[in-house]
Parts: sequence; C-alpha cells; structure tokens
Amino acid sequence: MGMAGLTDIESLSGSLAQRVYQSLREAILSLALPPGTVLKKGALCEQLGVSRSPVSEAIARLSQEGLVDVIPQSATRVSSFSMEEIREACFLREALETTAVEKVARQRTEEQLTQLSRNVRLQRLLVEDGDFSGFYTADEEFHELIMEFTGFPGVSLVAGNVSLQLKRARMLLLPEEGRPAGAVKEHQRVLDAIRAGDPAAAQAAMKAHLRQLIPRLEPLERLHPEYFRSR
Repeated sequence: MGMAGLTDIESLSGSLAQRVYQSLREAILSLALPPGTVLKKGALCEQLGVSRSPVSEAIARLSQEGLVDVIPQSATRVSSFSMEEIREACFLREALETTAVEKVARQRTEEQLTQLSRNVRLQRLLVEDGDFSGFYTADEEFHELIMEFTGFPGVSLVAGNVSLQLKRARMLLLPEEGRPAGAVKEHQRVLDAIRAGDPAAAQAAMKAHLRQLIPRLEPLERLHPEYFRSR
C-alpha cells in the first residue's frame, strides 16, 4: 500500500533525486506525512517508480533540514515536533524579519510597494472566499517578499530554513476561526508603515504580528502529543 499525499514526480521538474525530494518534502510540510511516519525506502521506490539511489539522496537532504530522523540499522521517520525548537525558530524568525522590514521601510521602491499591496489585496480576497489554503500561501509570500526586498539573497535562504518547522506546526492550526482576517489586518499595518517610510513602526507592526504565533502553537503539544517528542 502506497503512502498518501505524495505528489506524482512526473509533474515535478529537476533531477530524479530532486523530484523525489520535492514530493517527500511537500508531503511532510503539509502533514500528509505526519510526524512519526516511518519512511520505508523499498515502498517509496515502488510507489514512485525509482531506484534506491534517488530515494536515499532525497532522505539525506531531508535529514539535513531536520525533517526526517535517520536511525542507522533501524527506521527512518518523519521528525517529531519539539516545542523548544519551535520557540527557538520563532525567536530567530522575529530577529530576521524585524531587521529586514526595518531596512525595507527605509529603502522601499514603488515597485516593491505595488507587489506588497497586491499581495495583501489577494490575501483579503482569499479570506473572503474562505480559501484558507490559498491564504496560507499568500501569507508566506508576503513575508518572503520582504526578505527578498532586503537585497540579500542569503537572508531569504536562512529565513526559509528557520521557518521549516514552523510551517509544519502551523498546519495543525488550520483553519483557525477568525485568525486569517486578523493576520490580513496585521499585514496591512506592516505595509502601511513601509509605505510611510517609518522603520520603527514597521518593526513594531511586524513584531506584534509574529508574536501572535507562539501562544497559538504552545497548546498543540497537549492537543497532539503523538506529534511531539517525549521529554
């Protein structure tokens, strides 16, 4: 029996190992493969129609990202959540994004303002339509745009790595009653501060927005203990 939630690698691009990696990564981040799921190489090879080599290469990359735990001579499992690691990721994310938004507020261009404005309008429409999956994607794009607009490519890469475990954990929260509409308002305040060229206000608005996450994530350890590491 195959694993549910794996994207057909024929629809993906890149080398064979890259496509296997993308398929597994997407399934892990969406919780189609939840924490604790055992990944059997033989079954994956059969389901995806590939040899063991690209599967092994993909699992090695996922292990480096902290998304799977490889236990020699035992099993490979999708990594469980750690609340301590989630708190650390939130801390690092706030440090990165408040610094980034301060720089963007000082140096923003009209084109950047246009892209951010379009994104927030799209978020609002998606929430009105009840498309919370679409909203989640647009929400992530808003933050990615701000990191991109710093002009430092490495910053976006670091921010993406920091947020990996947060992306997974947030999937347990969806859909949240009223939260997407609140997030849109918070994004609008960040955008207004950037448009006004007010770095301090942009930092304050971003900090207030990001600090909404931890109080919502902390109860998950009690609600979904099967997904968390035992202390």
